[in-house]
Amino acid sequence: MNQSGFLAAVRLLALICLAVSPPSAPGAETSTILPADVQRVAVRYQLPAADMGVIVQEVGSTAPLVSINPLVARNPASAIKVLTTLAVLEEFGPAYVWPTEVYVNGPVENGTLNGDLIIKGYGDPYFVTEEFWKMLQALQLQGIKDIQGDLVIDNSHFQILPEDPGAFDNRPFHPYNVVPDAFLVNFKAATFHFYSGSNGAVVIKSEPELPNLQIDNRVKGIDGRCGGYQRGIAMVVTDPASADRVVFDGQFAKSCGGYTMIRSLLTPPTFAFGVFASLWRQLGGSIAGGVRLGQVASGNRQVLTWHSRPLGEIIRLVNKNSNNVMSRLLLLTLGAELEGTPGTVAGGVNAINRFLLERGMDPNSLHLENGAGLSRDERISARLLADLLLHAYSTPYMPEFVSSLAIIGMDGTAKNRLRLRREAGHAHIKTGTIDNVSAIAGYVDAKSNRKLVVVGLLNHPNVHLGAGSQLWNTLIQWAYQQ
Repeated sequence: MNQSGFLAAVRLLALICLAVSPPSAPGAETSTILPADVQRVAVRYQLPAADMGVIVQEVGSTAPLVSINPLVARNPASAIKVLTTLAVLEEFGPAYVWPTEVYVNGPVENGTLNGDLIIKGYGDPYFVTEEFWKMLQALQLQGIKDIQGDLVIDNSHFQILPEDPGAFDNRPFHPYNVVPDAFLVNFKAATFHFYSGSNGAVVIKSEPELPNLQIDNRVKGIDGRCGGYQRGIAMVVTDPASADRVVFDGQFAKSCGGYTMIRSLLTPPTFAFGVFASLWRQLGGSIAGGVRLGQVASGNRQVLTWHSRPLGEIIRLVNKNSNNVMSRLLLLTLGAELEGTPGTVAGGVNAINRFLLERGMDPNSLHLENGAGLSRDERISARLLADLLLHAYSTPYMPEFVSSLAIIGMDGTAKNRLRLRREAGHAHIKTGTIDNVSAIAGYVDAKSNRKLVVVGLLNHPNVHLGAGSQLWNTLIQWAYQQ
């Protein structure tokens, strides 16, 4: 580093130290400056302490080891999921399940339903293709094989306000932007597989198979090196409202072998119908009609209730993989169960605010938009996140909650953090990253056997490009040494 660079670093270090509260009095346990190793990372990447909130506190202790801007509300990105998942876990317990109910509105004679098949969803967050297949297999065991009417979907359990799925980042067909629905099949996400056929043409297959999705394949197979954005494949949806026709274009090198692209297409009801039609046919059944929205009527006969995986498993899928739409469904479920149906985001927010107040936590720093962190507006303070984690460790469901968090260096969104380092396996954390936001919230098992809560919120230009991860990884390493 040259002299001017060194002086700039010294000035930034002074700024970092001045941006936080004055040091504690001699003998106090709490430090209001970053640990030296962490501060060096902040200086290297020019990250002022004024843009971060940090809490490190031992479980069972009343005073933090480190406390920097603890009460400032900041964007937590996906770290907010610790609040959503903890609230639903404590309110309902790990054995809670979501039903999906199946009704008929006509007689069944010799395997033929002379009427409609009606499915009512209650927001199962993990109603994937495999679960749908098992439910339909169980339905056929009830004696239904051929359906003369329509598939009617009742999604009235939630009230979803109109929303542009591309509003967050102009990527409306990426699966992390899926809008929730009370009957959401496979997250409304399809995996498209691209590979070179025997005659040099590019073959496209969707998984699950969607017979009502028109795929216009204009991709040309070429010789040469494999590379380029999306391996040279472009995607255009001709009618974004229905999203029932997709055009794939571009040039795909044979040397690529294969390539997969996951996208969200169709609408929730039409996607559900496409999967239904494909699976029902595979099981030997038939359906004469199409799909429409409707509600279960008093005269309809219930023929099956399918139950989701238990909540204890669901929150592992939410937190380890940072699944946005699953987290949003949890918030809507809180609203429906605790504030009345139809479940709404506003009802879920009310339920969470009450959850915090009943446990002696101040929700004033909290602003929830969807409970998933896919938001430019959600806010929470480092102090409130730390209080949540400290509280969670004292509850009967602590094992289920902690095990839902990603293990540093081993799985989930933390799989590649501190991998093969001595800290690997010694922290359970929820990460959070969107443009200009980097966050962590979780637990570190120090080598001294102390259990530390670690929270870091950083809102600063471009920290999502790596600087934030470096800062928080170093904080975890420091905590491990305590």
